[in-house]
Amino acid sequence: MKQVRKPAVAGYFYPSEPDKLRRQVESLISSAKPSGSYKNIFGIISPHAGYIYSGKTAAYGFKLLKESSYKTVVIISPSHREYFPGVSVYNGDSYETPLGIVDLNITMAEKLTSNSRVVFRGIEGHRDEHAVEVQIPFLQTVLRDFTIVPIVLGDQGDMFVYELADKLAETINDETLIVTSSDLSHYYSSEAADRLDSVVEKHILEFDYEGLQNDLKMRTCEACGGGGIVSMMKTASLLNKNRASVLNRSDSGDTTGDHREVVGYMSAVIY
Repeated sequence: MKQVRKPAVAGYFYPSEPDKLRRQVESLISSAKPSGSYKNIFGIISPHAGYIYSGKTAAYGFKLLKESSYKTVVIISPSHREYFPGVSVYNGDSYETPLGIVDLNITMAEKLTSNSRVVFRGIEGHRDEHAVEVQIPFLQTVLRDFTIVPIVLGDQGDMFVYELADKLAETINDETLIVTSSDLSHYYSSEAADRLDSVVEKHILEFDYEGLQNDLKMRTCEACGGGGIVSMMKTASLLNKNRASVLNRSDSGDTTGDHREVVGYMSAVIY
């Protein structure tokens, strides 16, 4: 029997009814108006809060993927609910959302984890994690006939982040897209959040992944999936992709109207 990772946050982060979910995602994508066009998209950075908070920002990145023909999407996520020393590639066969089942690219998952000290196949980080799951309905709406490789970082230290990048660079091909799932600063005023999140934005625009990793460690900025952003950027650099654009940045106060304690969101593209 196939091992299927069932939805953990349907009805909470996004609608559990398929028709309602599809309508919401299609509406979000339709309303997104990214400026410019980007050739040879390598990956996107996408937020992972409930759709009512971060869906508008997330849609900017996914809008760019419409009519694309990626065969595999690597989704890199932080672990919000459990710590483990390593990088966990889901050891099952598929992920399910209300929009259906998406199979894993088992061959790519096995290659990623072969001969690695820290990247392994496991259930760690995948049991209840929302940050991978919330990306999939967007992908199911804009892509067709694709597989996924869901990855959760249990530790975002240098050794784990950089080895994942090295393994990805050895493994992926031109038909692979990387989606890095990350929110930005948490529970500051909108003004303070903007200052912190601008640091992340600057590093991305300058393609300075080492500077970003250092500032995350020094707490000069915040991003719960910052290690995943660094991994994707290093992977891109190793494969001679080194351009980035920030498509949209917002915070939860834009939805709630309460700007005293917000969570920051960003949509960006690597190409």
